[in-house]
Amino acid sequence: MFSKQNILATLAGTVVMFILGYLIWGMATASFFEVHSLSDTMKDDSEMSMLMIFLGNLVMAFAMSSLYGKWSRGHHSASEGLQFGAWIGIFIGVGMNLLWYGTSKLMDATGHMAEGVLDIIFYAIIGMVIALVYKATAAKAAA
Repeated sequence: MFSKQNILATLAGTVVMFILGYLIWGMATASFFEVHSLSDTMKDDSEMSMLMIFLGNLVMAFAMSSLYGKWSRGHHSASEGLQFGAWIGIFIGVGMNLLWYGTSKLMDATGHMAEGVLDIIFYAIIGMVIALVYKATAAKAAA
């Protein structure tokens, strides 16, 4: 669980998740989601908010990396990581957004559908990063 591969993949996944999340939701799609939001639930930016976002990304990257380590069974590649991450994205992006759409007034249907697609892409990229770190740090076979 706390192997060198898992720790390094967690760190890489955390950094990419934090930066890519900001680029996607903080910059590229902020105005889109503003239009499709039904309630203003956002907090003001603060150092504590950024710390909590970073810690959340760390926990999620650790969970993804740990699950990937078990799921991959030693076969690490970019395509394996993309596939793994896409399944995580389907679980979070499609599953959770359907639940939120059915139970809350966060966004309209278009916003939830867009969020689902973005989550699949986002987690597929994170999965690929984790897989590539696992591959780069895998023990080399003896010749």
